[in-house]
Amino acid sequence: MIPKRLKTARARAELTQEELGILARIDQESAKIRVCQYESGTHRPNFETICRFSKILKVPENYFYTLNDEFAEELILIYNEKYNIL
Repeated sequence: MIPKRLKTARARAELTQEELGILARIDQESAKIRVCQYESGTHRPNFETICRFSKILKVPENYFYTLNDEFAEELILIYNEKYNIL
């Protein structure tokens, strides 16, 4: 996972680290610190957590894994068009 993508997607969704963590079913007591660790690259979320983040943040799962930043942005456009997300 590319950590900066999580932070970017979370910011676009206007969620705090704690809000995202709680929505992704991370324990409320550790939600903020875990998302912070994921965004900093200290720890990596498992694929199931990435899938929950993707659904909440309305981005495709592969957005978090593709190496090319421009292609990652294209993936969001394709995803939004396919699922009629504004």
